[in-house]
Amino acid sequence: MDIKDTARPLDGAGVSAFLRSLPAKPLLLGLGEARHFVEELGEIRNEVFRHLVEHEGYRSFAIESDCLMGLLVDDYLTTGAHTLDDVMERGFSHAFGASPANRELVRWMRAYNEEHDEKLRFFGFDAPLEYWAASPREALTALHGLLDGPLPWTRETLDTLLGPDERWSNEATAMDPSQSIGQSADAQRLRLIADDLVALLDTQAPRLSAQDRERAALYGRTATGLLRYHYWMADASPERWTRLSALRDAMMAANLRAVAEHGPALVFASNLHLQRNKSVMPLGDQQLEWWSAGAITATHLGDRYAFLASALGTVGDDAPAPDTVEGMLSTLPWDHSLLDARRLAEAVTQPAPRVSHDFAYFPLDAAQLGHIDGVVFLKQAVRMKKLG
Repeated sequence: MDIKDTARPLDGAGVSAFLRSLPAKPLLLGLGEARHFVEELGEIRNEVFRHLVEHEGYRSFAIESDCLMGLLVDDYLTTGAHTLDDVMERGFSHAFGASPANRELVRWMRAYNEEHDEKLRFFGFDAPLEYWAASPREALTALHGLLDGPLPWTRETLDTLLGPDERWSNEATAMDPSQSIGQSADAQRLRLIADDLVALLDTQAPRLSAQDRERAALYGRTATGLLRYHYWMADASPERWTRLSALRDAMMAANLRAVAEHGPALVFASNLHLQRNKSVMPLGDQQLEWWSAGAITATHLGDRYAFLASALGTVGDDAPAPDTVEGMLSTLPWDHSLLDARRLAEAVTQPAPRVSHDFAYFPLDAAQLGHIDGVVFLKQAVRMKKLG
């Protein structure tokens, strides 16, 4: 089979044709990043999302960014609160607010909402963590604030148990579990309180508005998830990083299931978080393996979850060898292509693995094409933020 027979130009017609080729209309359509901070990919994502909104009924966008910070962006889109500058500065984690493509997306979504009664929604779906974790204060106190009537624990009790935020957000805990407070008496008491607060909220759900119920659920799973993550940050066993990696993706997956309740959404994140297969990462002398957020989500949604992986040809001045998958895809006549991944798997036989000089780029693994619905291929990526 000729590779060109598996591909089409990446445009609105191609995206709609791809959706029609799936066994069911996805509630979540994942568009993966082979590398963060590729502006060309962000611009293509924006075009795809606009088409999905205008022609396929999509109303939500989710990104690999702090789920609590994302509330600020969503408020801006739906009510006009704050300013664009403010939400780009405070509504994104991982420096994603500095991306021109992200800024243009938020600007367009706000303009759309000003002219339409049915509003577009924005969601961050990552937990408030990187390799270390943030303080659970924001989620816990917001959870506490939504409850009615006398409670066994006051806000002052929470503040005393939490102490200074700096002891929670200490980046050194990433490499030194002895510096984590996650298994301290205060932290373990907070885990029990958070669990009870979630249960109490369930008993009061009938009095809450739909928005408050939605946010209560977010605060509850974030508070309990963060405290669980901090607990295992203090673990010194060899399984520590495997468990932490799995917990982060499980928190992402829980947020994605909540996004799916709002109807069709485009999800934008690293290929490694959206893929259906196990994630594998070397760490020192260890080989970490855990199920990604996409794999967990697909288990719950079945064929209502679809995944488009991205792949890049020339990355800066790093061109793929002709016998790699990316090298073969570079012979396509279009700058941007959309491919049927399973047919592509039949067309490429025993390709050489790509070795990229860009440590932030994760090459396409031909062995995993059977777990991918489609591939978005950019022949060249030039405008990238340098990492490290």
